[in-house]
Parts: sequence; C-alpha cells; structure tokens
Amino acid sequence: MEVNGYKIEPGANLVDANLAGANLAGANLAGANLAGANLAGANLSNADLRGANLSDAYLRGANLSDADMAGANLFNLNLFNADMAGAVLPDADLAGAELLHVDLSGANLSGATMPNGTIHD
Repeated sequence: MEVNGYKIEPGANLVDANLAGANLAGANLAGANLAGANLAGANLSNADLRGANLSDAYLRGANLSDADMAGANLFNLNLFNADMAGAVLPDADLAGAELLHVDLSGANLSGATMPNGTIHD
C-alpha cells in the first residue's frame, strides 16, 4: 500500500512522514520507524504496530482502537484526544508520553512502562 507517496509495509522507514488523516486501518507496520511522523487524525484501527518506533510522533485525534502496539517505542508521544480503546500495549515504552483525553477503555497495558509520562481525563 502507498499513502501520500510513502510505502506502508512492515519495517518501513517513515521518519518524519506526513500521514495526517491517512486511512491506515488494518495496515501492517510491524517494526516500522515512524519517529517524528505526523499521524494527526489518522485511522490506525486494527493496525499492526508491534515493535514500531513511534517516538516523538504526533497522533492528536488519531484512531488507534484495537491496534497492536506490543513492544512499541511510544517515547514522548502526543496522543491528545486519541482513541486507544482495546489497544494492545504490553511492554510498550510510554516514557514521557502525553495521554490527554485518551480513551484507554479495554486497553491491555500489562508490562508497559511510563516514567515521566502523564495521563489526564
């Protein structure tokens, strides 16, 4: 799959990619490097993001419901108003992440770490 000129596939190098508003529902981005990517308003529901690097990515208003982010690097992630209901996040690194008004209902956070991160309703 190609979106905005970016190849969407496992292990893709999408550093600083502009994928705002993209429909990536069900996409396989396992092990992809999305550091600094703009994913504001993107639909990543049911996406495979296992082991992906999303550090410093911008996911304001993104739909990550039921996404598999096991072992993902979510360092300094901006998730304002994101939907993460049912997301799978075991062993995810959420250090420094800002989770403001994020729906985490039914999310699996077992083993996830969040030093210096904040969660606000």
